[in-house]
Amino acid sequence: MRFPDIADDLKALAPRLRGRLIANAPIGETTWFRTGGPAQALFSPADGEDLAYFLASLPSEIPVETIGLGSNLIVRDGGVSGVVIRLGGRAFGTIEVLDDYRIRAGAAAPDQLVAKAAASAGVDGLAFLRGVPGSIGGALRMNAGAHGGEVKDALVEARGVNRSGASRTFSTVQMGFSYRHSSAPEDVIFTIATFQGRAGDPAAIGAEMDGITRAREASQPIREKTGGSTFKNPTGFKAWELIDKAGCRGLRLGDAEVSTMHCNFLINLGHATAADLESLGEEVRRRVLETCGVALEWEIKRIGAPAAA
Repeated sequence: MRFPDIADDLKALAPRLRGRLIANAPIGETTWFRTGGPAQALFSPADGEDLAYFLASLPSEIPVETIGLGSNLIVRDGGVSGVVIRLGGRAFGTIEVLDDYRIRAGAAAPDQLVAKAAASAGVDGLAFLRGVPGSIGGALRMNAGAHGGEVKDALVEARGVNRSGASRTFSTVQMGFSYRHSSAPEDVIFTIATFQGRAGDPAAIGAEMDGITRAREASQPIREKTGGSTFKNPTGFKAWELIDKAGCRGLRLGDAEVSTMHCNFLINLGHATAADLESLGEEVRRRVLETCGVALEWEIKRIGAPAAA
């Protein structure tokens, strides 16, 4: 699958661009599922100013998607038209320990490294991030949580850039957090966030994080090609219990499988297509609705178009 090359045209519209702009970039294979099509154009900005400049120069009719570490993502086999923006590098991956037990982290900083930095500095309250796959930008967008903590419990403010290139700042209230959801405008690309912790003992926090790691390794297929939790927990239910009750544990479609270890995880056994994974997920949703009368909602983000017939 190849898209028409728009990279040169976009560079001409933004001659002072400093980041990397690549045509037909194979982003599917960079996700944790290791499958899916390319991005028509992949932009990796040099810093926040470069990101704002690019967005301000970008024609409004060109769609924009943002991806992080690819942990909670299916890129469909037909790829993603328009521009995909991926933050990375030193400009977006910084982690700073501030006064008053606060931590400032770039959107590309891996959640587990933020937890580790906080623990080393004696900042309690962020250990839950050790159990969240992905990076801070994605955690902000979906109010990520694990082991009794959520982003909403610790966030002070989040900063980003909108589709027109304007800077935006959001308080925790303005983020409009709910379970695995933020009401912040969809066009905002988060660049940095500040979190509030509390005084803690580094050894005790480290022990808590070790416990989170052991629990994940014992109950989740984290060493497989997977995307984390597939479906949100419906109110009053646990998604994995519903999936198990519907007889979906170990269900396969091609090389896509419902994990036998934790059945709210889908696995690419080797050569699954994005269509295999998504179709398997939809079959799980159908069976759960039919058996349990409960509608499951996707937690994994799916972007792009199916492969052409």
